[in-house]
Amino acid sequence: MVTLTEAESKFGAVESRQEARRCADLFKHHREALDGIVVTLPNFGDERAIADTLRMADLSVPVLVQATPDTPSRMTIRDRRDSFCGKMSACNNLSQYGIPYSLTTLHTELPQSDIFRHDLDWFLSVCRVVKGLRRLRIGAIGARPAAFNTVRYSEKILEANGISVETIDLSEVLGRIARMKDDDALAQKKLQSIKKYVSTQSIPDAALLKMAKLGAVIDGWMQDTEVVISAIQCWTSLEEYFGVVPCTVMSMMSNEGMSSACEVDIAGVVGMHALQLASETPSALLDWNNNYADDPDKAVCFHCSNLPKHFFQDVRMDFQEIIAGTVGKENTFGTCVGRVKPGPMSFARISTDDREGKIRGYVGEGTFTDDSLETFGGAGVVHISHLQKLLRYICERGFEHHVAANFSSVASAVHEATSRYLGWDMYWHKP
Repeated sequence: MVTLTEAESKFGAVESRQEARRCADLFKHHREALDGIVVTLPNFGDERAIADTLRMADLSVPVLVQATPDTPSRMTIRDRRDSFCGKMSACNNLSQYGIPYSLTTLHTELPQSDIFRHDLDWFLSVCRVVKGLRRLRIGAIGARPAAFNTVRYSEKILEANGISVETIDLSEVLGRIARMKDDDALAQKKLQSIKKYVSTQSIPDAALLKMAKLGAVIDGWMQDTEVVISAIQCWTSLEEYFGVVPCTVMSMMSNEGMSSACEVDIAGVVGMHALQLASETPSALLDWNNNYADDPDKAVCFHCSNLPKHFFQDVRMDFQEIIAGTVGKENTFGTCVGRVKPGPMSFARISTDDREGKIRGYVGEGTFTDDSLETFGGAGVVHISHLQKLLRYICERGFEHHVAANFSSVASAVHEATSRYLGWDMYWHKP
């Protein structure tokens, strides 16, 4: 925690221009360590000093404003706080200064209360999302599959928002694999990691070694280029010309917090990363794929799959049944298949709007259910209140069929971070 000491101001508070300057200088000194600022009002406070501090510090980090409640039995001139009123004045000044800020659930909350602790946890999620999406570096491995116009995106719009895309052609990846010996130390290390990660019973050793080499090359390239997350070409170049699917390699990365999306869905992996930052748990990229019986609030979410192990009730490695019909089963080993476990879920979709020159998207929450489902790949049934309204919104505004999902309840934090602090046009689907 970074704050003035009692030696630097009365009670460490900021109540004058001089103290504002002192506090701002302190914040600037710790700029690299500060992810957010909490403005706490034990009394009315000095509205100008608060705004001046934040303007002079110029940190561009999230701000949470908290006010401490009064007690009915302590309302004399000696004891009354007036922070109920002071919070409005502080927020008014922040608005005048053009400084974005967040609010607590209740207008006033005791610092030691459970609800303020919950709000602090929420605010930490907001801070992680803002920090993690600013100056984000994404790896685009291969070209967008020709059949998937839906995952087109604007690299320039992302760059204008501080998100850089580092590209590598699939031929370079395959070329590096071709030069790698079977007993290469990195390949063998990755092979052991794969076998520990998922059941590989009945998977040919040759296919497993190919996956290991692919994973080792991608790991090295991501480390060298300092990219954090990735999106990979799959359909169907890797299967035709290399002989495996990249699903398990991608699943392992996502499970470790390095989200990886298929079909070079760069915008999709941004949504995965936002949810992962907020919850600090793995995200997956799914298709809004099927209706579920005649329930208008349920749907089947599916992928082939590269879902992280965190998502499954049980999981095993298998072959990609869809692509196998085109290139042969022997060239499609490497999927992670199983039933998605039940639990609360948050979802998000990020997209670049080239006509408007902006980033837009939507977030919301629902649940993965335990409804019966007999299918292939990685799949689960979701329940989302007013799902038909959401589906109409997606179709009317031309969003992609991919959606990021996460076992958490963080839609509020992702919406706050992306809309209030990053300036993206985000819709929050609420029950």
